[in-house]
Amino acid sequence: MGIDSIIVWLLVGAIAGWLAGLIVRGFGFGLIGNIVIGIIGAVVAGWLLPQLGVNLGSGIGRAIINSAIGAVIVLVILSLVRRA
Repeated sequence: MGIDSIIVWLLVGAIAGWLAGLIVRGFGFGLIGNIVIGIIGAVVAGWLLPQLGVNLGSGIGRAIINSAIGAVIVLVILSLVRRA
């Protein structure tokens, strides 16, 4: 994996985490937290969406949307765990 791939992962993670933070009110983890949440969200969505038969296209836009969906799922689970 090259440095350019790592930079793309970080950018997609940051954007997805930021979008998820906007969608799920009350969550803002800063730049590093958003990157981590976005990357975890990408892993979750990368596994979950194909299981559901969802295909959102291709390219960087797909990566951001998938990661944001996964990040929202992660944030909702985190909010449920925090309340318990």
